[in-house]
Amino acid sequence: MFDLLAITWTVSPDILSVGSFHLRWYSVLFVAGFFPLGYYIMRSFYKREGLPLESLDVLLFALMICAIVGARLGHCIAYDFKYYFTHPWKILMTWEGGLASHGGAVGVLIAMWWYVHKYGKKYGFGYIQLIDRLVIPICFAGMMIRCGNLMNSEIYGIQTDLPWGFIFPLDPTGDGMPHHPTQIYEALSYLILGLVLLWLYRTRLDRLRTGTIFGIFLIVLFGMRFLIEFIKEDQSAFEAGMVLNMGQWLSVPFIIAGVLILIWSLTKAGPAAIHVPQAALNGGGRPGNNAPKKPKEKVPLSHVHSSGSSQKNQ
Repeated sequence: MFDLLAITWTVSPDILSVGSFHLRWYSVLFVAGFFPLGYYIMRSFYKREGLPLESLDVLLFALMICAIVGARLGHCIAYDFKYYFTHPWKILMTWEGGLASHGGAVGVLIAMWWYVHKYGKKYGFGYIQLIDRLVIPICFAGMMIRCGNLMNSEIYGIQTDLPWGFIFPLDPTGDGMPHHPTQIYEALSYLILGLVLLWLYRTRLDRLRTGTIFGIFLIVLFGMRFLIEFIKEDQSAFEAGMVLNMGQWLSVPFIIAGVLILIWSLTKAGPAAIHVPQAALNGGGRPGNNAPKKPKEKVPLSHVHSSGSSQKNQ
């Protein structure tokens, strides 16, 4: 009966497999969320506001490294600390699975702190101003990652008799019953949030205050994550019987931070637009560094009127 009312998801997590090598959908979608999708969006922001495109490459690599490291450590610490504390070498084995979006968010914040420390003063932007722009492609990257979870038949919801319930026969720990496809719920929420924030940036930048986009992002994204967790299967055994699971407890600080940032933005923050200093536009951070030099004026010898010189020139 349930088979008639549900969708049986039998898509392989591998794009191709050669011997022990497996190219998985999750890996491709994870990387694609940063490049080319995230890079293309940020590139359009940089071009609009006159920021140097070469510095964007540095940001991209810093974000990818810190997001992966943060997501991995976040999972190891929050969801199975005892195991990874006694088997620390397993932390490096990311192909075995285990990435936490909350840890990835912390990694992104650290990467951005480093980037702003290196480039912010020179090009006239602050930490929150950069985050206002970066959270927009992060929404779309999050959508791609959740699609990767769907391809892996993982992180799904509790049982349901709704007609869009998914059966995941490829999950070796599954029960063969239809479940809420919470990967799709989250992917759609990230997509809608990303489109709304992109519309705000494109059409309201001259009226926005610094931090408004970031505050909305934190409240909505982690608010949706908090709500969806109510119909999601527990990720670890210790979560059984908890009123709020680990994903919800980790979401609460981000939601509170979003509220505080939004209040600060609407009451005290300056304009959201970035204005690159003229000195940086001239190059090297010094005014006129690349300006063409005037040729030295030559003193005409014909204006020398000494008597000795007059006799020699005759």
